Amino acid sequence: MTTLFNDDAFARLLLSSHQRLTGTPLSPAESGGDAARWLYEDPSFGLLAHGTGADPLFIYANRTAQQCFEYSWEEFVRLPSRLSAAAEGQDDREKFVRSVTEHGYASGYRGLRIAKSGRRFWIEDVTMWNLVDTEGVHHGQAAVFRSWTDEARGGTGG
Repeated sequence: MTTLFNDDAFARLLLSSHQRLTGTPLSPAESGGDAARWLYEDPSFGLLAHGTGADPLFIYANRTAQQCFEYSWEEFVRLPSRLSAAAEGQDDREKFVRSVTEHGYASGYRGLRIAKSGRRFWIEDVTMWNLVDTEGVHHGQAAVFRSWTDEARGGTGG
């Protein structure tokens, strides 16, 4: 059974839409022919995506993101993406998402997030972009965060 974490077509969508909108590759080598496995298992960054619904659900979270947020794949893909942000971070998150919707992508975001256990942490150096295929069909939005810091401890994970 193919799910998005092992779907090469979805990996190509993540990589190609990032390259097209930001002008930079998501990974230095774009991971060759095994992009889905590499994006899910190997990067030092968190990678998330949500769909296009009115209250979009996550459709993708790589292992790094799963570890940060403390959700399994099955739990993540049932979670509305807005619930990943702490209550006081909702307004900033919504402004960032709206900016991405309007402009195709945005970078430089830092936002307070909440893990399943209630642990609060900052995602930092975030780039978010629209998932748009070569025919112009919108599939949602994706975000990469290159570092994260627990709010209480001040340690960096990435």
